[in-house]
Formats: sequence, C-alpha cells, structure tokens
Amino acid sequence: MDKQIRRRHKVDDSHLNSTIHPVLKQVYASRGISDNAKLEQTLQVMLAPTLLKGIEQASQLLVEAIAKQQRIIIVGDFDADGATSTAVMMQGLSLLGSSNHDFIVPNRFEYGYGLTPEISDLAKQTGAEVIVTVDNGISAVEGVARAKQHGCQVIVTDHHLPGEKIPDADAIVNPNQHGCEFPSKSLAGVGVAFYLMLVTRQHMRQRNWFAERHIAEPNLAQLLDLVALGTVADVVSLDQNNRILVAQGLKRIRAGATRPGIVALIEVAGKNQQKLTASDFGFGLGPRLNAAGRLDDMSLGIKCLLADDMYQARLIAAELDDLNKARREIEQGMQIEAEQILKQLQFSNDNIPSALALYQDDWHQGVIGIVAGRIKEKYHRPTIVFADGDDGEIKGSARSIPGLHIRDLLEHIDSQHPELIVKFGGHAMAAGLTIKANQFKRFEQLFAEYASKQLTDDLLQGVILTDGELPAECFSEEFATLIKGAGPWGQSFPEPVFDNHFQLVQQRIVGDKHLKMVLQYGDVVVDAIAFNVDVQQWPNPQCQWVHVAFKLDINEFRGRQSLQLLIDYLSAA
Repeated sequence: MDKQIRRRHKVDDSHLNSTIHPVLKQVYASRGISDNAKLEQTLQVMLAPTLLKGIEQASQLLVEAIAKQQRIIIVGDFDADGATSTAVMMQGLSLLGSSNHDFIVPNRFEYGYGLTPEISDLAKQTGAEVIVTVDNGISAVEGVARAKQHGCQVIVTDHHLPGEKIPDADAIVNPNQHGCEFPSKSLAGVGVAFYLMLVTRQHMRQRNWFAERHIAEPNLAQLLDLVALGTVADVVSLDQNNRILVAQGLKRIRAGATRPGIVALIEVAGKNQQKLTASDFGFGLGPRLNAAGRLDDMSLGIKCLLADDMYQARLIAAELDDLNKARREIEQGMQIEAEQILKQLQFSNDNIPSALALYQDDWHQGVIGIVAGRIKEKYHRPTIVFADGDDGEIKGSARSIPGLHIRDLLEHIDSQHPELIVKFGGHAMAAGLTIKANQFKRFEQLFAEYASKQLTDDLLQGVILTDGELPAECFSEEFATLIKGAGPWGQSFPEPVFDNHFQLVQQRIVGDKHLKMVLQYGDVVVDAIAFNVDVQQWPNPQCQWVHVAFKLDINEFRGRQSLQLLIDYLSAA
C-alpha cells in the first residue's frame, strides 16, 4: 500500500550535552532521552537484579541444587531468545560449579511451545530434579503441575505476559508478572536468565562458596555476547537497560571477547566482527539461529552457541546457514501464495480489512511468523498466518502494528467467544494461537471486526517517520560513523531516518530487483540503493527528482569505503 513520509516534530533538546552533534542531539531528544544520564551505557547503571520479584527465591533454589549436585534440566524455547537464554543458563551454571545439568528444547512440530506435560515427562526421564524454564513457562500451568507430580522443583524464568492463571512453580522470575516492580518490562528472556545467574553468584559469594573451594569467582560478563544477541533478535524495546546489555555485548564481540559460535555466525552472515552493529544481530545472526527452530531442531542452534572450538562451530554455523537458505525459499513461496490469496479477494488500498487472517493447509509452521510480518509490512494491517497443526487444529502466528496490542485483542476475543481459541499467548506486537481448522472463517471475521473497533484511519495509514531533512554537510562517512556508534538502535529506539528531495542522476537495476542510484543534493553527490523495488515502476527514465527516506550507511567494496544511502522509501517528486 502507499505510504506517506511524516517528519517527527522538533522537540526541545537543550537539556542534552552541548558537545553532542546538533542533529544527533535532536534525534536523542525525539526518542525520549530526557537527560544525559539516560545515555549512560555502563554496567554500573544497569537496573539492580534484586528488583525482580521471585529472583531471590529462584537463586536460593539454584544454589541448593548446585551444592547437592542435583540434576538440573533447562527447558528452552525454539527461537533465538530461547536459544541464547538456554546457552546463558548452560554456561552460567557450569561457571558457578554445576556439573549435572542439561537442556531440552521442545521440537515445535512434535511438542509445541514451552513446558507442556509431555516435556515434563521427558525431563523426568532424563533424571530431572530441578526444572528451569527460560523464555517460557508463565502459561505452563499443566506442565508445571505434571513436573510437581514427578517430584521436581520448578523455576520459571520468562518475560511473556501472564494469563489469568499462573503456574504453581517453586519460583517465578518474570518482569511482567503481577506485583513485579522491575522498571524494565521489556527485558528479554535471555536478560531474565542473565539476571538470575548474577543473583545466584551473589548468594554463592555470601556463602563463601568460591573461597572455600579455592576457585576464582567467575566473571559473568562473558555471557553478555549471548544476552545482546538474544535481546535484539527477540525485537524487544531497547529501553536504557536493554541498550546497556546490548552495547556491552557488542563491545565484547568487537574486541574479540566472544565465543566460537558467535564468531562462526558472524562469518557465515558475511558481517565484520570489529564493526558489528545491533542490526547485524537482527538481520544477520538472528535469522540463522532462528532457522534451526523454524525448520529443524533448535538444539542445533544452541550447540553452535556452546561449541568449544572454531572447527565445530563453523560446521554447525554452515548447517544453520543452509537451513536459513531453505527457510527463505519456503517463505518466498508462501508469500507469493499469500499475495495471490489477497489478490483474489481484490483489495484496493481503500478497502483492505482492518486485520488480515490467512490460512493454507500446506504452509510450513516454521515460517508463518515471518510471512505474517512481511504481509503486515506491505499492507500495514495486523496479520495472522495459519498452518496445519495436529488433531484438526491450526496454529497461527500474529504480527501487529502500532496502536493494536495483539495479545490483548486475542484475550478479548477469547473472553467473548470462549470456545473459539484453544490457546494463545504473546506480546503487544507478536503472538501465537491455536484454533480448530473448521473455525477459521469465523475467527477471520471476528478478528477483523474486533480490530476495526480499535484501529482509527490514522493508525491504518502506513507512515514512514523521519528525523527530517539532513543538512548537506552531514553527507559524510564521518557523520555516518557517528550515527552508527550512537546506538545501539532497535525496537522503540529506531535508527535515524532522514528524508530529502534529490536530483536523480543515475538509476539501474542490480541483482533481480534492487535499484542502484546516484543522487545529488545541492553540491553533494551520493550513491544510494533501494532493495526489492517494483521493477514495473523502476527504473523510471522520465523521473528527474525523487523524494527519499533513507538511513546512512558505509559501503565497503574491494577495501574502499564510501558513503551510501539505504533507501527505506522512494517516490517520484
């Protein structure tokens, strides 16, 4: 659908340090940076772990389990946050002295999500005495009950929103649980796991655990590379606390203080380790890690993160890269089919429903979330894509737009039509659910109907929000480098996007559908590239001027660096 460029309103930035570049100062102020302290990225200003409800109890249980060398089983999730959370717990427990722990990640095609009763049975079969969930568990009422029947202690660590009923676990650590006063509700699952390791070490220190055994107290900062990767890959809001975690992890990786698995993922993604950015996590490393959980078994991704040597890590990373290529092919095929379904419904830009639900019985469960995200981006509508599950059920993955809390909408539908949704869970912008296949049409209608009551015309209009016109003197490698280093940028703290009118000097298609351009702004001449353009519209020989929304980038080619604009939106001016 057609989008419109809208510039952010100018805000007062006089409260920020005068040494900050004036353009960057306005960028920071417009993103809610209310004082210079909010730009601090040292670990000393990280939120205190003890603010998390239940963390003292959970860590005491872990200390006891380690002291008795009880069998601890980590139950993870099959996405990048789940994989990094599992790796943090596995390595963290080893550093703290446990030698009797292992992990289980439910295969999405056999067991579904989280600590189900079947996974509790499986954990017990492996000798579990203590079960620790990471990035899941807040909705595992039946799974926790089964684990307790088996005589296991259960620690739930999660960050998803709780439902009306919470599990009867021995301890729950979740910033979003009722009564938790931890200020950052956007902490990822891997962040929760890291905080639990910190408090567990603190309790062991108080018991003289390390001194009595004449062992060095472990530096848990070595887990921050995993925390940074999982935080960005899970697309949680980068509030100050999350920016600290990501910035510290990136700093370690760029300095070479990281694990073989992350180095191998950087290599197969074709990224530069010394110049790695948060967006490289989101678009390079995260998708390769996620591909294991989407198409195969996330255990492969976790083994990559835990690999001891580069040879093993590179072998697994190559396998993950192959899976990611296969995922892309499946996704592209599904997206084409989804587009054809939408065309058959003959939507124009004026009559697209307020929300879209799509289902086809041969679609792949592992990539429906990505397809939902692509459709949502194209049509700017909350979108749910369904694929076949088991026993006459279908599983959906939902992606939303700003202004519609998708999990709350599903909860509202469930409250009004209690027999319709089998189960659901998630966040404001992403959720998952299961319904009976024969209920799809009814759900599709109700989803659009309830969404339309919450979405105004303004919210349904696709908008590219920019930081305004970039001054001519800022078209330089130096300024682009400044912007790159001023993050980390990400969800709710977006990388600066500018918009200018340019004279179109040159234009040509490279690859299948990427538009390479030379643009002129005053005396400035700069290279630009727009990915995945409509080749029916571009190149356009009649077009002499363009209005462009863009990010600044530094292109490296044959050892030479040059400024390049990455085009977010392009229109003839």
